Amino acid sequence: MTDALDRTRLPLAAPPVHQDTPLDARDARPTAPATPTRPPAGAPNVLIVLIDDMGFGASSAFGGPCAMPAAERMGDEGVRFTRFHTTALCSPTRQALLTGRNHHTANMGVIAEVATSARGYTGVRPDDCATLAQVLRMNGYATAAFGKMHQTPPWETSPSGPFDRWPTGEGFDRFYGFLGGDTHQYTPALVEGTTPIEPPRTPEDGYHLSEDLVDQAIAWTSTVGALTPDKPWFTYLAFGATHAPHHAPEEYRLRYRGAFDHGYDVQRERTLARQKELGVVPPDAELTAPNPHIPSYADLTDEDRAVGNRLFESYAAMATHTDDQVARLLTVLEERGVLDDTLVLYVLGDNGASAEAGAYGTFNEMAYQNDVAMTTAQIQARLEEIGGPTAFNHVPAGWAHALNTPYQWSKIVASHWGGTRTGVIARLPGRIPAGEVREQFTHVIDVVPTVLELAGIPEPTSVSGVPQTPLEGTSFLYAADDAAAPERHDTQYFEIAGNRGIYHRGWAAVTQHLLPWPDRSYPVPAFTDDTWELYGPDDWTQPATWPRRCPTSSASSRTGSSSRRRSTTCCRWTTGSGSGSTPRSRGART
Repeated sequence: MTDALDRTRLPLAAPPVHQDTPLDARDARPTAPATPTRPPAGAPNVLIVLIDDMGFGASSAFGGPCAMPAAERMGDEGVRFTRFHTTALCSPTRQALLTGRNHHTANMGVIAEVATSARGYTGVRPDDCATLAQVLRMNGYATAAFGKMHQTPPWETSPSGPFDRWPTGEGFDRFYGFLGGDTHQYTPALVEGTTPIEPPRTPEDGYHLSEDLVDQAIAWTSTVGALTPDKPWFTYLAFGATHAPHHAPEEYRLRYRGAFDHGYDVQRERTLARQKELGVVPPDAELTAPNPHIPSYADLTDEDRAVGNRLFESYAAMATHTDDQVARLLTVLEERGVLDDTLVLYVLGDNGASAEAGAYGTFNEMAYQNDVAMTTAQIQARLEEIGGPTAFNHVPAGWAHALNTPYQWSKIVASHWGGTRTGVIARLPGRIPAGEVREQFTHVIDVVPTVLELAGIPEPTSVSGVPQTPLEGTSFLYAADDAAAPERHDTQYFEIAGNRGIYHRGWAAVTQHLLPWPDRSYPVPAFTDDTWELYGPDDWTQPATWPRRCPTSSASSRTGSSSRRRSTTCCRWTTGSGSGSTPRSRGART
């Protein structure tokens, strides 16, 4: 798929036009009219659907407990990638996804709200890292973003701007969504273009943000298709779901009532069994040991279980509701006859599921963000409000861990697959096989080169006069073409908040430095004292052995209104004897 244009320097140079300036205009020869910029012939539409805070073991398409039939359909009609990785955190993953560079290269080493002046952490995308939207628009695509961005520097989000790092300044013709890390799903902080707006309806009228975003995407793609049918489009649909608050319409919440009373420890076992049936993990994959920082389900009080299960029911309801909105969009595209001309990338998680609310969850996410732990009794008093407009609820860490089955840890822990590995499905009939699974190592920075390869567009060397930092990702189209192809993305580093690791040709060296939830009692070590773990190519799940219970942990209850939480401080792994467990030949700790 090639053409005569030099697409490595953007914007494209205008073709030379015959200049005919006779003395008498009646003697002028007609010139060919200017033609609009278009991508190479055959370039597909591009639809990237990004789900927030969803672990590898959450969606039913990857064996999880959250029914997501649209994702299952995409898996049956496309390829499921089982070793796709993120950065383990929102802003860094999104910056990496849209630029094709590692998050530190693109200055998003942490979420935008805690940026610093240090290179790699400034929160300001450098001009030498152009976005996918910029590249596609300058090659003739229509572009739009709907939903969560979380990449604009917070100090630039006021009505005074500047607006060059808002979505419409980063290559999107249209933006409708929100700029922060999360928002209320019934009364969101909406922005259209660069203008704050009120939601079109109220919660009493049945408004929900996920439905609104898909309504907007349907209308925009319809307009583009009607007015410029020869112009492909790029739609970036980044839901606020399934990030907290876990809001879903009541009918969805009722579907899951009592469905998870077996608890999160049993759910991990059920999920792994289903994953093996689907072939998204190997038959000999091991379930990682329970995390000793999280109480076992059997040790919870009846009140803890009732509250935690209700919180998780709301999460599952939100996942199903979101997937139903994706199904609605896909159905419309199919009815228009354009779905099979559209590359669909369904990214089921910008990181692993979030355990940020701690072992018992919360009714109000803003409470734990301010280091205030709600008690079971406080949440139970408002049990029937969970998932509705008056709540800002978040799941307990045990359920988050179950959503990351079969892996260790969760969002923020960039060292282990539970924080970084999520499910991804690619669909494009005639170019991507149907109903197959791929195991090659892939990473979020691989999305840009994959899209460009399918569109026949080369990586630009210059954008708006700025020489570009080379893409750091690798197209994974080769893997879609051949399940047996040797992986091409063979080295990748990870780092978020000191949790870090490196992957190289099947081997992974990782170290967990910081807990993914607030805990002042946790003894954060010096970086030089971090314990490193080494896993080989046969360690699919990084199945390290944990000490089952920390000798210093407290068994105190937290069901009363004055109790805060059980202590979850645990002894750290060390070298030699006395580490609490015996080093294994696989996943040895060093």
